[in-house]
Amino acid sequence: MSRHPLHPALVHFPVACWSLGVAVDAASLVPGLAPWLVGAQGWSAGLFATGCLMAIPAMLAGMLELPRIPEGPALRETWAHMAAMLTAFALFGGRLLLGLDGLRPLPPGGFALTLGGLGFAALAAGGWLGGRLVYHHDIGRG
Repeated sequence: MSRHPLHPALVHFPVACWSLGVAVDAASLVPGLAPWLVGAQGWSAGLFATGCLMAIPAMLAGMLELPRIPEGPALRETWAHMAAMLTAFALFGGRLLLGLDGLRPLPPGGFALTLGGLGFAALAAGGWLGGRLVYHHDIGRG
């Protein structure tokens, strides 16, 4: 009997929250959208915070799967996947902390937007590597 690994089920939450946080930040730059984005900085802060919190169980579940990865190319790509996702976590965590004044969210500045963009790039690279692990190396498919 095969078992379903927990990691793939949990990763959707941080991926969605972080991606939506970047989208809200980007939308806040579009002229004329301001009336529709009242409180947008609160939304992006909440999305980045939720993404960071949900990333912790996802990462822990991934670490529990690590002993099942065979030596060789799959393990090397697993380490690259982990590095990309830890980079994304650090960048989005930095974006979150930079966008807060105490617990009050601030509109994103240039550096915060840069952190979010770099975080999204790391997230995309890590997601692509995760997909390779599943579909190319057949990791975690039972």
